[in-house]
Amino acid sequence: MLKYFKKSYSEEEKKLFDFLRKNPLFKTLTDDELDKFKPYLYNRSYGENEVVFFTGDPSHALYIVKKGVVSLNLEMKGDFEKLMILRNGSVFGDNAVLEKTKRIYSAIILTDGAELLVIPQVNIFEIMEHNQVIKAKIMSAFASLYNQYTQRLFETYKESRGFFDLNTVYS
Repeated sequence: MLKYFKKSYSEEEKKLFDFLRKNPLFKTLTDDELDKFKPYLYNRSYGENEVVFFTGDPSHALYIVKKGVVSLNLEMKGDFEKLMILRNGSVFGDNAVLEKTKRIYSAIILTDGAELLVIPQVNIFEIMEHNQVIKAKIMSAFASLYNQYTQRLFETYKESRGFFDLNTVYS
């Protein structure tokens, strides 16, 4: 009997939800849970070489690449070193799910006509505050991502025969 009261979604909404699920933070969310983010998804267009954010900026939003290519870079002695290149469906600025964080890398658009979906941090927090299941799923996915990052860091460290003092990471 409850199925008659279940909300149905248009093909466009279903495509949006499938697009959002391409990334780990939203992968386990249901259509109904993803629907809560819809009012807070803002389309933003960028030009080539435009900076989305710099290292040290406050983490005020989460970004999803809708079209174009984004480079994530570490700033080193006034220069940039590429961490990774992101394309359609990729999420960056994911530390926006944590309070009072700053960007640990810079994000720069590599292609002309890039489009990003932006979800403001304040709206993410609002949704998670009122929906503990959504919060648990997102924070679990975030923890899993950072575990993967740490594993890759350690693997790279081992392969490079310890090019830096690893104990400085945890002090």
